[in-house]
Order: sequence, then structure tokens, then C-alpha cells
Amino acid sequence: MADPEHYPDELWGIEDPRITYVPEMEQYAIVYTAYASGGPGVALALTKDFRSFERYGVIMQPEDKDAALLPHRINGRWALIHRPVTASNAHIWISYSSDLRNWGGHKKILEARLGGWWDANKIGLSPPPIETSEGWLVIYHGLKRSDEWIFGPEDEYELHGDVDKVVFPCGYTLAPDGDTIRIYYGAADSSIAMATGSVQAMLASLSKQE
Repeated sequence: MADPEHYPDELWGIEDPRITYVPEMEQYAIVYTAYASGGPGVALALTKDFRSFERYGVIMQPEDKDAALLPHRINGRWALIHRPVTASNAHIWISYSSDLRNWGGHKKILEARLGGWWDANKIGLSPPPIETSEGWLVIYHGLKRSDEWIFGPEDEYELHGDVDKVVFPCGYTLAPDGDTIRIYYGAADSSIAMATGSVQAMLASLSKQE
């Protein structure tokens, strides 16, 4: 739950948690959006049991959201994927930290396209990145249409709700076979749903586009 008494940046609530288990710490890292009058910012909390939490507060100032922590260090530093907004565009960035509090080395890793594409102008991370034998598989969302995407609103509960025509994945689990993926997502900002897919099928689809 939001704790605006101790964390004013959560005054208007919290949303969109991306949860990553971090073996080094033997804890789960929850990266979420904290809302207040200044806009959405990226906040971090750690937990072992989802009953008590160590809050780090806002680690990326507004306007920034759609963030997740990678499960292990990269070249000795923690890595955070996030989506700051600049002017009329929003791209996906990666930043690095040695202590999870102070972040630098900011680098843009995926740009929103221009034109009438489904991922034009504004994109953002969906569930946390999936580590595969071929690298990190990143599933992201966009705001415009095109001729192809892998997952979009189709059913009644996805088409009509508080915000119509929205599917918004924030989490996933992998089955013991290492391939079957269960995506957990918000449907029309009114309910939570689950869909299944194949990691190998997604990787194969990407290979065809190379």
C-alpha cells in the first residue's frame, strides 16, 4: 500500500509494480510508480515475504515510470530499465548503480518509432526483462497501431472498462519447461488477467525480422 505519511511522493498512490527476485540479496525487488503532484516517479522497495518492505523511496525523479531491476549485477553494477519522458517523446533507458540509491551511466536502449506505428512516440517496459540463452528478451508496450503486434485488446473485458482498449502487462512467470510464459496484465484498467505464450516462439519471431 502507499505510505504518503512517510513517503510524500506516494501521495496520489502507487501502481505498476515490476517484481524481480534477486538471488544475491535473497529478496524480491519491487520497482513501482509513485504518484504525487510532481507526476509519476520510479520507486524501489525490497521484501522477503511481501508482508514487510524496505522502501528506498523515489530513485528516478518525475516524469519517469515503467521500470524494472535486472536480477543480477552487470559488470559489478545494478541495472535498472525505465522510461523517462522528454518533450513529446518517451523512450526506454537503462541506468546503473552500485548501491541501488544513486544512479548514473544513463543510456537510451530502445527508441519509440516515428509515424503510424503501434510503438510510435511513446513506449514503455511491460514485465521485467527475461534472460534467455540469446540475451535479454524485452516485452514493451506502445500507444499507436500498426500491422502487427504480439498481444493486444480483443475480449470484452479488455475493450471496455475504466480505460478502454488496454492490455498492460506488468509481470510474468516461466513454467518448469523454461518456455511456457504466463503474462499477468491489467485489462481496460478494470481487472487483472493472465495469458500464456511461448518464449521460443517470441525469439523465433524476432529472428525472422533480423
